[in-house]
Amino acid sequence: MTPEQKNLVQESFEKVAPISEQAAAIFYGKLFELDPSLKPMFKGDIEEQGRKLMTMLGTAVRSLDNLEGLVPVVQKLGVRHVGYGVKTSHYATVGTALLDTLAAGLGEDFTPEVKEAWTVVYGVLSSTMIAAADEAMNAKA
Repeated sequence: MTPEQKNLVQESFEKVAPISEQAAAIFYGKLFELDPSLKPMFKGDIEEQGRKLMTMLGTAVRSLDNLEGLVPVVQKLGVRHVGYGVKTSHYATVGTALLDTLAAGLGEDFTPEVKEAWTVVYGVLSSTMIAAADEAMNAKA
């Protein structure tokens, strides 16, 4: 992740933050459209889940300037997701839903450069979560 990509992600997220409730609804709608089998994983209030998603995403985006502090948080999140039944394959679906949500929320501001920046950042975050989840699963085996 380059400094420019980090800045593009942070600047674009600032444009999405004011519509976070709508963005979360778009995200979960897209996620369940892409993979309806994921819907049973979300047993609680989906609006509350959306608020948690946007809060965590905002924290991660702001923390891109401090990866040393962000990585342990993301690792713990990955381990927690094992308990929810999240599989490695689900991360690609989530990434697609995230990019589709950003495209809808940002409109013409979702340039190819912004899309690439988000793809890189999501790749770093998701691979960190996956590695921590795999390590936790292997420790239990």
